[in-house]
Amino acid sequence: MTSPPAIEYIQSHVLEQLSQHRSRFPASQSVPPLFIAVQGPQGSGKTYLTTLLQRSLSAPPHSLSVVVLSIDDLYLPHDQLNALAQANPKNALLRGRGQPGTHDVELGTRILTRLKGINEDGSSSMVEIPIFDKSLFNGEGDRLPEGTTVRRPVDVVLFEGWCVGFHPTTQEEIDRRWESPVQGLGPDFFPSRGFRKEDIVDINERLKTYSHWWSFFNAFIQIKPLESHPYVHIYKWRLQQEHNMKAANGGRGMTDAQVEAFIDRYIPGYVFFGDGVTKGELQSDGSRHPPPWIGNGLCIQIDENRDIVDVSRF
Repeated sequence: MTSPPAIEYIQSHVLEQLSQHRSRFPASQSVPPLFIAVQGPQGSGKTYLTTLLQRSLSAPPHSLSVVVLSIDDLYLPHDQLNALAQANPKNALLRGRGQPGTHDVELGTRILTRLKGINEDGSSSMVEIPIFDKSLFNGEGDRLPEGTTVRRPVDVVLFEGWCVGFHPTTQEEIDRRWESPVQGLGPDFFPSRGFRKEDIVDINERLKTYSHWWSFFNAFIQIKPLESHPYVHIYKWRLQQEHNMKAANGGRGMTDAQVEAFIDRYIPGYVFFGDGVTKGELQSDGSRHPPPWIGNGLCIQIDENRDIVDVSRF
């Protein structure tokens, strides 16, 4: 028998979490939105599934007010991204958007804070969500002058992105993983792509400023490749995305080689910080500080064709 599509698992999880969330508040009190993080690698379908989820939950019989915020829309404006790259010329991971450090953390914190209080009397009844247009500046992207406006009431906030829930680690763990082969990509992957260990340490420090974002989230949804092929399928998925986009827009986009180089810059994030989604932040004594969504997480593992092979909780 064919298993239900991913959206059915995800919607069931969200409705279950929303019911539990609402039960914690008395009838006389306004209920803040349920905050759910959604993480998955490039091309895994997380944005598509998040859009489907918003559409399904907004329609009868649920008729919920669902806000989607992408971490991509929190990128620094183009001039600040350029300034960041110029200030760190040796760090190949900061040559363009993507890695922790290329987002506007202060803006993200303000938006999340306002969304959390949007249903309260006396608070602002609207929040502006920024829009980052990736097509500007020959694909480098820029933030648009105006975003979209969200008004209360809000039932669910979905925050999706490739590195959502990633946690910093220790120098000792960076040293250990640097020396280990990258599964499916070979023993010398990092130096062969021009990355230095110092680059990873720099991103690790920048990732520490994202921890406050994660404190907002009550629940989590992870779209994850098979453990046996954690990285290689990401290249195929992202290349398919690019080919589909170019077929629709008359051929504008990256070459296959550019797509490969683009994904290369993301692989260190998965290798060094990705397990923070389920394990939390590694401490210097070897212990872990668990993330707030533990016990309320859903993991959907997919194969090379994005078919579901396992569904679990964490």
